[in-house]
Amino acid sequence: MDRSSKKEKLSSQEKVVITDSSNFQFHAAYLAYLEAYNKTTDSEAKKYLNQNIIALQRNEIDYRTFYRNINQYRSIDRAQCRSKSSIRTQSKREWHNRMRKIEREKRYENK
Repeated sequence: MDRSSKKEKLSSQEKVVITDSSNFQFHAAYLAYLEAYNKTTDSEAKKYLNQNIIALQRNEIDYRTFYRNINQYRSIDRAQCRSKSSIRTQSKREWHNRMRKIEREKRYENK
């Protein structure tokens, strides 16, 4: 392996650094890229991620395609996305009755 091919191989696996944060949508995509890049150890995957972020930067692909391509390398907790937290509400009357009961118990507890 000669020097130029070795240098090309290393540069294809290095993290792409983009400092321009003026475009919010691209900046969010870059953060998703960084998350995926930092979590993977496979050199081919890193090369693939680099190709996608560069293609997005050059407007060769759209954001939907970019996220579809890198989604397999991101670790999003699918259970967390699907779970819905249960919110229990209380009517004013229930709350008022509960507060009266607490006050009544406090009054008779002190005697």
